[in-house]
Amino acid sequence: MPDGRYPDPREEDIIYDDRRISRPDVSLPDWEVPDSTYRPVPIVWFTRALILQIILQPVLFAVLAGLLGLPRVILGGAALLLTAMIGFHAWESGIQNSASGWRIATFLILAVTLGFTLLVIQV
Repeated sequence: MPDGRYPDPREEDIIYDDRRISRPDVSLPDWEVPDSTYRPVPIVWFTRALILQIILQPVLFAVLAGLLGLPRVILGGAALLLTAMIGFHAWESGIQNSASGWRIATFLILAVTLGFTLLVIQV
């Protein structure tokens, strides 16, 4: 590189210490591979279930009670069904493979928020 430009990797290899690399803009040697795989963590699934529950329960209540004027028993059943669907989604997303503490915490928080909804509905 006497002229100050990068060599063309299609024409010649770049020598990095005692190895050759094929791209001039690589900052890591070819034997070092960074960990760039996505590894989801249970707190993501827990938080997603909690946020879905916190957002969808009031929307369900507003639609069924406010707009449609359905009885409280149907509202309670719909809230229970929605909580079951969110729990199933969390389970299928990966909570089933996480530690038992995360599984318990996820379903406990879903039950607590369902309880708050049922308390508001007064079933």
